[in-house]
Amino acid sequence: MTPRIGVIFPQTTLGADRIAVRAYAQAVEELGYTHLRAADHVLGADRAAHPGWTRPYDVDSTFHEPFVLFGYLAAITSLELATAVIILPQRQTALVAKQAAEVDLLTGGRFRLGIGVGWNHVEFEALGQDFDNRGRRYDEQIALLRRYWTERSITHRGEFETVTGAGIAPHPVQRPIPLWFGAGSVPAYRRIGRLGDGWFPQLAPGSAELEAAQRVINRAAVEAGRDPAAIGLEAGVPWTGSADELAEKAQAWRESGATHLAVNTTQPGITTVDQHIDALTRAAAALDLKPA
Repeated sequence: MTPRIGVIFPQTTLGADRIAVRAYAQAVEELGYTHLRAADHVLGADRAAHPGWTRPYDVDSTFHEPFVLFGYLAAITSLELATAVIILPQRQTALVAKQAAEVDLLTGGRFRLGIGVGWNHVEFEALGQDFDNRGRRYDEQIALLRRYWTERSITHRGEFETVTGAGIAPHPVQRPIPLWFGAGSVPAYRRIGRLGDGWFPQLAPGSAELEAAQRVINRAAVEAGRDPAAIGLEAGVPWTGSADELAEKAQAWRESGATHLAVNTTQPGITTVDQHIDALTRAAAALDLKPA
């Protein structure tokens, strides 16, 4: 299978200029990339208020809100859009279901909802959600999302959520919307095998760690009566300035079973929209993409 090749939206380096956002997205489509994926952080931590903060993002890191961003991009491009990932347990399930359905409708069914458990306790506190039970709530949320997208009216009595005869309208084009998971642990790999339509690995292609993760996913899929081959894999491929290096990394991921690749131009020295577009142009040539 030839992977679909998209891009990772440069959340932290593109800035807050809507004209730059439009120019970037339209260039991505014109260069022949198939999709755009964007990460999610609602809030950033102020390092002065959190001594010892070692995470990569803080209060000054720019993050466009993915659902709003995708509503804008749906009007100006025909790209498939994907979140990688929405932090599901810090958001209300019904609202995520509604927002995702709207994006799917506006894109004509070209949407994947990537979700994750999250790591930023500062965000959970500010959004009024419990950080400690996020994993248990996550499983319940996954089931609810799919019901909202496929059923007119649902009633649910769970450990964390209660719904009494309610539903969303309009429904999405895809019923249900594909759910892709961010994951980095054995329990998360098992969840992918049981429930996921795809995943975003944070591992190296051809590595023993990746192969071990794939074995866990495949085993869980078989035990759940699912076909492991139907579970997609999207890998991020960094642009370092070398066309040969990019092509080699892409080939390594193809050999590791990737169904999707996403070029990441968020690198030192690339800070303007023109620099991002130049890097993507050179990457497209290295990957033999055909302009739209």
